[in-house]
Amino acid sequence: MLRFTTIILSLTFLAQWSEANEDVKVDELEYLLITASRINEKAFEAPYNLHSVEETELVLRSVRSVPEVFSYIPGVVVQKTAHGQGSPYIRGFTAYNNLFLIDGIRLNNAAFRSGPNQYWNTIDSQSLRALELVKSQGSVLFGSDSVGGTVQALTRRPIYGDTGRLQGGRSFSRFATSENSFIQRGELFQSEAGKYGLIVGGTYKDFGNIEAAGLGELPFTGYDERDFDAKYEYYIDPDTQLTLFHNRVHVEDAWRVHKTIHAKSWAGSSVGNEQARILDQDRMLSYIQLRGASTSTYFDAYTLSASLHQHGEERYRKRSDGRTDIQGFELDSYGLWAQFEKDHGNTKTVYGASYYLDRADSYRNDWNADGSFKENKIQGALGDDGTYHILGAFFNSQTSFGESLDLHWGARYTYAQTEIQKVQDPSTGDAFSIKDNWDNIVASGRLSYLVDDQGLYRIFGGVSQAFRAPNFSDLSRLDSNRSNEIETPSPDLTPEEFTTFEFGLKADTGLLSGSISYYYTDVEDMIMRTPTGNIIDGENEVIKSNVGDGYVQGFELEASMKIDDHTSLFGGFAYQDSSVSTYPTSDPILQDEYLSRVMPTNGFLGLRKELRNGKLWLEGVVRIAGKGDRLNTRDTRDTQRIPPGGTPSYRVASFRTGWLLKDNLLLTAAVENIFDEEYRSHGSGQNEPGTNLILGAEYKF
Repeated sequence: MLRFTTIILSLTFLAQWSEANEDVKVDELEYLLITASRINEKAFEAPYNLHSVEETELVLRSVRSVPEVFSYIPGVVVQKTAHGQGSPYIRGFTAYNNLFLIDGIRLNNAAFRSGPNQYWNTIDSQSLRALELVKSQGSVLFGSDSVGGTVQALTRRPIYGDTGRLQGGRSFSRFATSENSFIQRGELFQSEAGKYGLIVGGTYKDFGNIEAAGLGELPFTGYDERDFDAKYEYYIDPDTQLTLFHNRVHVEDAWRVHKTIHAKSWAGSSVGNEQARILDQDRMLSYIQLRGASTSTYFDAYTLSASLHQHGEERYRKRSDGRTDIQGFELDSYGLWAQFEKDHGNTKTVYGASYYLDRADSYRNDWNADGSFKENKIQGALGDDGTYHILGAFFNSQTSFGESLDLHWGARYTYAQTEIQKVQDPSTGDAFSIKDNWDNIVASGRLSYLVDDQGLYRIFGGVSQAFRAPNFSDLSRLDSNRSNEIETPSPDLTPEEFTTFEFGLKADTGLLSGSISYYYTDVEDMIMRTPTGNIIDGENEVIKSNVGDGYVQGFELEASMKIDDHTSLFGGFAYQDSSVSTYPTSDPILQDEYLSRVMPTNGFLGLRKELRNGKLWLEGVVRIAGKGDRLNTRDTRDTQRIPPGGTPSYRVASFRTGWLLKDNLLLTAAVENIFDEEYRSHGSGQNEPGTNLILGAEYKF
């Protein structure tokens, strides 16, 4: 099986960790990805560009947040609006054009907004056993939003012994200097083989102000986070498992500093004029899932899922003149989905259906500069009293023609309907309603071909369609965004449509593993912000419209070379280009421009050495990014986050080490940004920490 960079680097250590815990039964040491096809498959055989980061790698790298997990994946760049508000750009797309799943359940809901957002930061990376990423293929299987990529977070499970009862726990600690951060995770589990398993965990995160190279302390960049999760697995019989899950995340006092007077200018960037902009978030997920085998004529295995996903958000804003407002929303998402699998020998088929109902209420209260109450607005950032239905049915088939050729093909039908009862007219202040519906059919066809008799090389490629239906945020948003812009409601939108063509080569020779690929995504009717020429409360008004036609294309390379039994060289490279039609100014003239925040050419190169039979490892990595100067008109106006002429290039060197000191004690250490480089990821609202010492420890009992 082809091991992509993250898998390659952790495999040997994973084996050592497993040997040190011989009483623990490990389900699969050879990791099988599930997100690409909804059933287990090997990455080397799949006609897609796949990545996974497993539990061991999450611990070894002591990651701070889920978005940062993707920093070493070609074709992905992590933009950070603030320390507690970051999201990845995957093949040129971000926010609601990337789909995030938690154990098969959509994190995306009808409130997700365009542009980099804060929602992915509400996933506790310490509560996960794996993260999987599938690029440019996912709408057939998972529906709307899966354009740039589909990410699935798989939550931690109880540990089972071969027989009888097993109980224990885990403690994980992380401390970082220039982040001024501390993370503490605690877990307890109890299980009985073939009967039940229970795991309960909690994470405390305390982030202080960042110490950035050349700028010193960045005020108000710290925040607090509290996480809790519990999972209960009950085996009805050897082939049937019932799972109950609950988790809650609370993020408190996450500032968007670049919009305030507390920001610091860097490389000529401007500073905001607001006195405060603070965000609190609450997210809760509960689900019940039933998985089992069947002797039915129509399916061999099934999964049934019912979930309740609740998301609450509140923003406090204090303007330059002292006026304040508090706005927020509360959204309940009810989810049902079913999946069925059938193995016909040379053909495997998965099919099913899903239904999600989102209910949202929003609010906004305004106060005058003297502290006196001014008014209750009709809505907050979203329209008030809204419902959103999205229903889909799909099938996907994998057919093997001998040992060399595999065909993956499938299709999906989706119907979406929304009704928002209270939307504020920005001109009159009166309320109106929005009601609309859409349907869509997408298909995908991909091939994987084994080139040689030894099974060392595969070529892959194909065509995949994707779409995204307009949501609450598109239709009814009334809120400021970027620098000096306010977005107002935009009814009468239609779905975005995308078609991705991709081909590439995978290799796994034993000494060399990797992949090289080219992709081209055709963009139709992309929903873009369009200036109206109006000024509202000192900000330029923009609305949404289906004007975006164009393309995104790119080239990606990643590889790992085994120098000897203990030493590996690894790296990656990515290039991206784009052009999409839009209205760059208030004039009614369409122009072709870069998609916003085109990823700068970037790459990384690392060397890893393992000692003491894999119990000690050392790793050095250099990350390089070119200048982010392929800007569209809106990028050039976003002067608080993008300096004049673009985001400067950077070269950042880091060193990491890990030591399995005892069978149950793992120590890690890292020095990031060794040479104290001044830098920020393209489009971000803050600089990254300077030289940063990170210490971590995991203890299992």
